[in-house]
Amino acid sequence: MKLLLKYFLIISCLGLFFSCKKEDKDVAAINKVEIDFDLVRFDRLFAEASAADVPQLKTAYPYLFPEQYTDSTWIAKLTDTLQVELEDEVDKVFKSFDKESEEIESLFRHIKYYFPNFTAPKVITLISEVNYNDRVILADSLLLLGLDNYLGSEHHFYAGLPNYVAKGLDKSYLTSNMASAISKKINRYPRNRTFLSRMVYYGKELYLIDKFLPNNKNYQKISYTQEEMNWALTNEEQIWRHFIEQELLYSTNPKLNQRFLDPAPFSKFGLELDSESPGRLGRYIGWQIVRAFMDKNQNITPKQLLSLPADDILKESNYKPRK
Repeated sequence: MKLLLKYFLIISCLGLFFSCKKEDKDVAAINKVEIDFDLVRFDRLFAEASAADVPQLKTAYPYLFPEQYTDSTWIAKLTDTLQVELEDEVDKVFKSFDKESEEIESLFRHIKYYFPNFTAPKVITLISEVNYNDRVILADSLLLLGLDNYLGSEHHFYAGLPNYVAKGLDKSYLTSNMASAISKKINRYPRNRTFLSRMVYYGKELYLIDKFLPNNKNYQKISYTQEEMNWALTNEEQIWRHFIEQELLYSTNPKLNQRFLDPAPFSKFGLELDSESPGRLGRYIGWQIVRAFMDKNQNITPKQLLSLPADDILKESNYKPRK
């Protein structure tokens, strides 16, 4: 018995050693990746513009000036009370964008390492009038970033918003939101309509964010608070048991999206604990399944992972929830 235990400990240590060596090798390789991208503080350009500057701005950034609006509309916007207040509040939080710029560069470098065909988009910061549903817009070679959606969850601009929305409107989630937007372009939404397939789809997305933002906290990656992340960790076994006992994994009931996958104030088990739970717990479980699978298949790259069926991933993951 002692011999078996000793053998097990040696094998475990060797596995950890080689895993660490691989991670060190990846970090060294990622640091050598060359990345080139432009970042434009359009929010500041517009805030500092005069009426005479509007035609020049329209020529330089035509995609930010819809044709149905005349120059007089944009000139009036320069001195609009709400616009000016938004610009002032954004300037308080993002007076310097150096730290964020470094984090964005690191994000793009990691994506380029795992997906060599990736071309970094041009990042343009702007004021979106708190359009939080479109706080990050990735369109072809442009990434539009509405900085007024990252002023802090307690900011007075967000006072009328649902609490589960306002909690995510903090700059600590900025790069995670960017990584999520890019992951959605890389990771195809499944045609398979089962709950498992969609859980694993979101699990793949979150695993990509693991690789793209290794220094971010887990709660940031999934846009939880730390308290919500703790709840998910503590109740992981019960969540999984509910999915199994209610035979939800292979169900195609579209209501499961609303209950466990879509943004919501809480997940809907139909139990007293519902109001205590964070929303999107199906995504959390999908993430843990994908992580378990990749831990056991370290020869599989993130790019290869994306083409694997959810059913195979679950079976080979030997996923066991935390107790």
